[in-house]
Amino acid sequence: TLFPYTTLFRSIISIIVVVVLAIVVLGFISWGTKIYNGMVTMQENVTSQWGNVQTAYQRRNDLIPNFVSTVKGAANFEQTTLTQVIEARAKATSVTIDPTKMTAENMQQFQQAQGQVSSALSRLMVVVEKYPELKATQNFRDLQVELEGTENRISVERRKFNEVALVYNTYIRRFPQNFLAGMFGFQTKPYFEAAAGAEKAP
Repeated sequence: TLFPYTTLFRSIISIIVVVVLAIVVLGFISWGTKIYNGMVTMQENVTSQWGNVQTAYQRRNDLIPNFVSTVKGAANFEQTTLTQVIEARAKATSVTIDPTKMTAENMQQFQQAQGQVSSALSRLMVVVEKYPELKATQNFRDLQVELEGTENRISVERRKFNEVALVYNTYIRRFPQNFLAGMFGFQTKPYFEAAAGAEKAP
């Protein structure tokens, strides 16, 4: 007479086990989805901020030809210094980074190329000091203000990039996010490093 009750009890236990397992699986999926979406969002923030960095650098590259043309108009101006600026700009323009494939190596190459532009512009501004008539022109002063503003903007965007990259890197390296990060190919992003004399407004 107990057989039906035993069968019923076993059925109930089986149902409870299935329900518990389903809850655990759904909870794991929900947890994984939340972490994955969080990593995606943070990665997109890094990509977006990298776009802002590139825009700031591109703005500087766009200003350089007008700046060089203005300076070139000064009598007996040192052509070597101008050539260095033009060459540094050309090299910097050729060095680009896919934000989805950032590495410490290509970030270093990018930073070195842009740093050479900053150094060349700084040397140019030192030479300009010898030409007070050039510094007195309105066109030169306007371009100088724009260039200084752009250099400051570059510094701001670089700092913001490091901030969002730090948030992203810290998140994907923490336990247990690091397991999902490894499974789905989320990799840490390199940072801009401070370079002596680089990225300062000329």
